[in-house]
Amino acid sequence: MTKAAELAKMGEVLTNSQIGGRRNIVINGAMQVAQRGTSSTGLGASDGYYTVDRFGLNFSSTGARLTMTQDSPTDLSGFTKALKLDCTTADTSIGSAEYIQLHYRIEGQDLQQLKKGTSDAEKITISFYVKGNASATYTCEIEDVDNNRYNSQEFSVTTSWTKVTLTYNADTTGVLDNDNGQSMAINFWLHVGSNFTGGTHTDNVWHTTANQRVGDNQTSFADSTDRTFFITGVQLEVGSQATPFEHRSFGEELNLCHRYYQQFAYDTHGFNVANGGANSASQSTHIYTYYGGEMRATPSVSTPSVSNGYRFLGPDQDNSHSTIPNIDNAGKASVQFGNNQNTITKGHPFRLLLAQSGAMIKFDAEL
Repeated sequence: MTKAAELAKMGEVLTNSQIGGRRNIVINGAMQVAQRGTSSTGLGASDGYYTVDRFGLNFSSTGARLTMTQDSPTDLSGFTKALKLDCTTADTSIGSAEYIQLHYRIEGQDLQQLKKGTSDAEKITISFYVKGNASATYTCEIEDVDNNRYNSQEFSVTTSWTKVTLTYNADTTGVLDNDNGQSMAINFWLHVGSNFTGGTHTDNVWHTTANQRVGDNQTSFADSTDRTFFITGVQLEVGSQATPFEHRSFGEELNLCHRYYQQFAYDTHGFNVANGGANSASQSTHIYTYYGGEMRATPSVSTPSVSNGYRFLGPDQDNSHSTIPNIDNAGKASVQFGNNQNTITKGHPFRLLLAQSGAMIKFDAEL
């Protein structure tokens, strides 16, 4: 690149405010946080979030099965964690509606700087590091969920870590909602049928046609149980220049992830989740404020069944349950736990403990 070209690029970066402040729209792009666990096996029957926070899997009609792991690479300078997918059951007969998709979903209110759907719409650039067990070609798509619009580009994977940089044209059609719902997704298509490949694909063109979403040279990740896919350093930013990856502290990334998912889990000492008090002779309650701060939306609250796993302690009670008897009035900032025992004196305090291995309270507000 000539000196003039370098100066022009730097001017573009400055114009788009890519230097200074927070640049990376993606949370947990360095794959540091994995609240749910570091490994999950037998994946392929249902969509969900399994290990690394904010990165989920979508499946349709596939017989393939995967293992998803938070990996610890030693061969990529500057990164100590990566997301790894390992094909454990192959699927070489690809039905038209089949797909396997790794995704990252984004709230509309976090995307207003893109000015999408206006005459001032900005280009956007995604960069990431990938490698696999063998050479492969996959597709990275930016999906406008609000307006059912798509823009995708192919990228290559080798057996060594490679930095991929993809710039997507500005889209003057389709304004994104300014709210806490999903407006955009980054989709990594890894295995896909003809419903999404049957048309004529062109890289970096916004469109609305389902059978043009995936590249013509797509590899099937499920073609062999030898297949692996590693990814880390995912960054999405405004403009046409990929800047160096924006590293954030583990604590900051964890706090950002808590907006979408939080959990309490048992440890060897038990875990004091909440303190509360009886408000009647038959009901003790506690309004618990989420320790990671307000969540994106009212979360679903679940407690795996564990014999005597949930223990309510007070001066006139010691009651254990396989689940929490009452979970009520959940909101974005708090939830009410209830004991519902007749042995409680009104006004007496109580504590809720996770008392057995496997006891856990999950708060899920993912997109």
